[in-house]
Amino acid sequence: MDITPARAPRARARETITYWKRYWTLYALLALPVAFFVIFRYIPMAYIQIAFKKNNIVMNIWQVPWANNHGFENFIKAFSNRDFRFALRNTIGLNLLDLLIGFPAPILLALLLNELPFRRFKRFTQTIAYMPHFLSWIIISGLALQLFAPTSGLVNILIRRMGGTAVPFLDDPGHWVWTYILLGVWQSVGWNTIIYLAALTNISPELYEAASVDGAGRVRKIWHITLPGLRPTIVTLLIMSLGRILGSEFDRPYAMANKLVTSVSNVLSIFVYNNGIKSSQFSLTAAVGLFQSAVCVMFLLAANSLAKKFGERGIW
Repeated sequence: MDITPARAPRARARETITYWKRYWTLYALLALPVAFFVIFRYIPMAYIQIAFKKNNIVMNIWQVPWANNHGFENFIKAFSNRDFRFALRNTIGLNLLDLLIGFPAPILLALLLNELPFRRFKRFTQTIAYMPHFLSWIIISGLALQLFAPTSGLVNILIRRMGGTAVPFLDDPGHWVWTYILLGVWQSVGWNTIIYLAALTNISPELYEAASVDGAGRVRKIWHITLPGLRPTIVTLLIMSLGRILGSEFDRPYAMANKLVTSVSNVLSIFVYNNGIKSSQFSLTAAVGLFQSAVCVMFLLAANSLAKKFGERGIW
């Protein structure tokens, strides 16, 4: 039925009222998380200007004068700092190794668990695999010290009793890196597997039945059915992992580090802790944090655009 121009505003008003009567509860539920992000995430962003101002914790941040070199003095100071360059190198190197080794691990574990015919054993294995996720890195570092210490570690004791030479898992920079990476995989692989197992439930069993009728084996089913079904999830998580390529958690490297491996364990989060909290150079460390965030956002945008060019949905 045609609506005359005079009745059009009234009809739109009635549609708006009907819409709000139907969906107001959803907006009411959404109000709390929106308020949380506005208050605790976006409003504090105003203080990001400390990265462009002189270091002063006494004055109000709005009254602190701008730094030299058009406000980029703290960035110049950071990039000319040798410790920062080493921390940047270590952060990129450890994150790349985490990505290359740690990212495929939960995919492989999910594929293996999906192929297990015994449900009880599958649930038991999955439970054992994701339990380390609930351990803090302080506890894990203590376990690593008891297992991999050069003289008193259980693993090195067994190696020496078998006639071998003790391996410096925690004292040599090269061995420490691989110990750090593999402990990270052990701690996170089970928990990340849950996401892929959930994605596997969306694959229709009829596809496997049709493949069996055609004579396909397990490897063929995994390659042509399971992996394509997991591809959207894999791409989404890969994009998010690339967005954290310059980020660095603090508790993991700080708990695992010692004076003998400082050359590889000193990452950006530890640099920020030593220079920001211990040395009170808050403007310098704010500049470092802003640099990390900007690079991570660029990697995230680039990875998302690249995924869309290859026909994937991306994350938005």
